[in-house]
Order: sequence, then structure tokens, then C-alpha cells
Amino acid sequence: MKDVNEVARNFDFHGEALDEIFDTYSTLRNGCPVGRSENYGGFWFLTKSDDIFAAEQDPEAFSVYPSMMVPSVSEGIQLPPIDIDPPEHTAYRRILLPLFTPQELKKLEQPIRDTARKLAEDFAKEGTGADASYHYSRPLPTIIFSRLAGYPEKDWPKFDKWVDDIIYERVEKPEVANQASKDVFSYFENLLDNWKDNGESANLMDYLCRAKIDGRPLTRDELLRYCYLLFLAGLDTTAWSIRAGLWYLANNPEDQQKLRDNPELIPLACEEFLRTLSPVQVMARTCLKDTVIRGQDIKAGERVMLVFGAGNRDEEIFPNPDKIDIERQENRHLAFGGGIHRCLGSNLGRRELVVGIEEFLRAVPQFKPADPSEKWHGVGPLKLAF
Repeated sequence: MKDVNEVARNFDFHGEALDEIFDTYSTLRNGCPVGRSENYGGFWFLTKSDDIFAAEQDPEAFSVYPSMMVPSVSEGIQLPPIDIDPPEHTAYRRILLPLFTPQELKKLEQPIRDTARKLAEDFAKEGTGADASYHYSRPLPTIIFSRLAGYPEKDWPKFDKWVDDIIYERVEKPEVANQASKDVFSYFENLLDNWKDNGESANLMDYLCRAKIDGRPLTRDELLRYCYLLFLAGLDTTAWSIRAGLWYLANNPEDQQKLRDNPELIPLACEEFLRTLSPVQVMARTCLKDTVIRGQDIKAGERVMLVFGAGNRDEEIFPNPDKIDIERQENRHLAFGGGIHRCLGSNLGRRELVVGIEEFLRAVPQFKPADPSEKWHGVGPLKLAF
């Protein structure tokens, strides 16, 4: 048995650490639910669902400054609205709320389904050994979100490389991530330079360029930072979720068949994929005042990680929490957060995941892993055999 104090001191949530992360979560929840790691300059971590929810609801004690990501994806630049605390946070978040109402998302239902169906049918023609990540889970959210945002269709192929470099290279190769960030900012500078208000379209870029805070337009710097955030948030997490769901179904043929026979269960299954295989395992906060949680003294100024992935498998919340139960009914998971910073695009991401799984199962025959060594996490290859 691993020493819980050693596990706590070495706790990490990037790269190879994700291979055994669920065993790590169990060890920490049961032996050190609030602990301190020596990685990334040192940080506290919360692994119990109730503690994470409480911190999410208390921005006066837990600030998102300087970044919700560790390491940061933006070279220390605060990204609105996720890196902004109240009261300023509300105005930034309100800008795009009209685009994510149920009424607006309903308009996207058929475009999402049409795109997913075309991609799934094309993937089925690729045959055994085809990469479901490259051909399906990655292009689906890229196409949908890029259309929603108003990005030129000719630019879509370059987006995945930028996302990979920023999200997945920032730990081991920060210079690669920094260059990709610069390239993305340059890309949006060019889009902003060429944006024209024709008074008709209402995509994300239009909303941002027309938006006002306290009666004033957004500054160019604010526009660039907002565009950068939406670019990252709109592509990686949904691609991860779709790939993770397909990875699970490839490795669990009985559940795959159950969803084929009972497609009405797919929304429940997708909630379970979000709970157990979430693309957002950890989010960071900074403690603003001396705080005690489960007997641990956390001082003002110290960094605190809200370990959503551990809270999503909390034994006190979820019966048999490590089992992926595609018919689970009660599912108060943290995949989208749980407070004022809850993911703005959660309903869009959830819909893309459900439709993505539905259309893949409709178009692709029974599938299994072509390479069983491929991991559950990330947006890397997922080669399937039919």
C-alpha cells in the first residue's frame, strides 16, 4: 500500500499522473482529503465533493486570481470571465449569456446532428484501424464552435495544433506552449482588424465586438483575452469528452450494445462519462484569508486546487463511485464546476457529447480498441477495429 503522505506530497494531475489518477484520488480522499503537494511551487488540494462545492460558492475566500489553470495557459494573463472575481466577473459573463440560452442552443441542434452524422459516416468508411479522435471527436466540436464563433472555415485545420501545444505542452515544453499562445493572439488580432459590423450576424465575435461593460465597449486587450479563452474552452474539453466516451464504449462491448439497443439511455451514459472521465480534473484558486478545512490550516495567499475528478468519485456522494454506470440516475457531478464560474458553454458541450455518441453508434458498427494501450485521457489517437 502506498504511503498516503508521500502520495500527497507528490500529487500531480498532468501527463503520466493521469494514468493512475483514480487510484490516487481514492488514496487521498480516504487518507488525506485535504493535503499539500510540493509540485508547481506547492499547493493545497481538496478532494471531497462537499468541500469543493463550498469553495466554489465562496469567492470571498477562494479567488480565481491569477489563473484557474496550473500551469497557466496564458502566460499570467487573466482571461475573462473565468479568471475574474466578483463583482467584475458578472459583467464579463453576462456578455455571452444570450448565445447560450436554451432557445439559441435549440437552433444548433440540427447543425450539430448533421455535422456529427457526416463525420461518423465518413469515419465508418475508413475501416479498421481508423483514428476516431482525429476523424471524429476532434473535428466535431472544432467545426461546430468555429461556426458559432464566426471563425473562417479555411482556418479550422490549424486550430487543433494550437490547442495541443497550449494545453498539453505547457508543463514539459512551456516554450512551445508560449509560442502557440502568441500565434493564437496574432490570429485574433487579425480577425479583429478585419471585423466589420454589418448589423445582421450574431456570432460570438459579433457579440464581443458590440459588447459594452458599464456603458463602454470592450478594450482591444479585453477582446483578445476573451477570444483566446473561448478558443481554448470551446474545442479541447468537448473533444476530450467525446473521445473518452468512445474509449469507454470500445473497451466495454456490453455497455456499447446496451446503448445501441436502448439509445434513450445515451444522455444518462454521457453524464456518467462526464462524471468519471471528465476533461477538467482540477481547477485552481488562491486563498484570500486564513481558512481551516477538515483541520488543515490554509493561509491567505496559498494556492488551492479543487480536484473535481476526485470529488466526482466521492464515496459519500456516489454509490460505487468508481463504476461507470451508464444508467446512473442521481449524478451531481462537478464536470462543469459548481459555482459562479460554472462553465458558460456547459449546455452546448453536453449536447455535442450526446449527439456525438448517438450519431457514432448509428453509423459505425460494433467497435473495439485497435490499440489497447491507448489511455482514457486527453485528445490523442483512438484507433478502433470494427
